[in-house]
Amino acid sequence: MKTKIPEYRKMYRISQEILAKEVGVTRQTITSIEGGKYVASLPLAYKIAKYFNTTIEEIFDFSELEDE
Repeated sequence: MKTKIPEYRKMYRISQEILAKEVGVTRQTITSIEGGKYVASLPLAYKIAKYFNTTIEEIFDFSELEDE
């Protein structure tokens, strides 16, 4: 799943480590989500979107799932 987390991190000027601590996961989890190797759970996606003051749909691209 594609994500805009790297773009949002750049806008907010935060590292993967800081985001991970803020949403209660490891840096490796954020790395895996950004790399498309791991799909965030709904609660985690919500925490990430809430941290960036936006919607889940703005952060995560669900278009791949619509094709299934």
